[in-house]
Amino acid sequence: MSEHAAGQKRIVFVTGPSGAGRSSALNVLEDAGFEVIDNLPLRLLPTLLQEADQARPMALGIDARNRDFSTNSVIDLLGRLATREGVVAELLFLDCSTDVLLRRFSETRRRHPMAPADRPAEGIEAEQDLLAPLRARADVLIDTTDLNVHELRAEVEQWFAPGGKRHLAVTVQSFSYKRGLPRSVDMVYDCRFLKNPYWVPSLRALNGTDDAVAAHVASDPRYADFAQQVLDLSLLILPACREEGKSHFSIAFGCTGGQHRSVTLAEAHALRLAQAGWQVSIRHREIAARQREGGSTA
Repeated sequence: MSEHAAGQKRIVFVTGPSGAGRSSALNVLEDAGFEVIDNLPLRLLPTLLQEADQARPMALGIDARNRDFSTNSVIDLLGRLATREGVVAELLFLDCSTDVLLRRFSETRRRHPMAPADRPAEGIEAEQDLLAPLRARADVLIDTTDLNVHELRAEVEQWFAPGGKRHLAVTVQSFSYKRGLPRSVDMVYDCRFLKNPYWVPSLRALNGTDDAVAAHVASDPRYADFAQQVLDLSLLILPACREEGKSHFSIAFGCTGGQHRSVTLAEAHALRLAQAGWQVSIRHREIAARQREGGSTA
């Protein structure tokens, strides 16, 4: 994998025969931080480059079915970009054997986009012939014939993810059980067994981001063991989720009102995960809702 100087715009063109894994590769690049656009008409690329965030790499899916597609136009475009200062353009080609492509279309019962009815082999052969010049021009060629989806992810990450490493974004949030579980959460912890600051008049109007509330919650003799065991479990599970190919994992802490105990635990857990090197964002659902509505949460 080549090194790219700071300030350079990295553009990866992704193509290959239908069924070889182009869409899967684009998903991996998106998880690695690329801005991904699929099936972009090539004539629109100059305008796109003018408006794009120069700090963020870009991956462009090139489909032979595009209205203005031609191998010569793609090769010419790569050549022009190669002379453009501040731009590094690469071509990733996903290839696959004919018999495996036939099997994949048979298993999914999809019709090959370039095939006459009931004759997928003819479509596969026509597309391979059409794309042959791009295959010869490719900077990176990945043969997916014998790869499963996890092995393909590892191959793409090896070439294009920063440091060749998989990245997993972690969200830690707090919520109120009275308002229901958050959507799409992977792991939930119930904090209602801990001492409730709500019953302390001086703490009632505060929330778990305040030091006084956090100290009150942490004074519960069960707090330290609970927080440590939750952290240990996260540090066990998160690396496995990253290796499995997940790009996001959500952890939620709940209490009665979503204001005190769950907020304190979420804040502490997010901080300790960040200190362990994880990319963490935090959200307090009820506090955010109260701020929007101008009301209060019991």
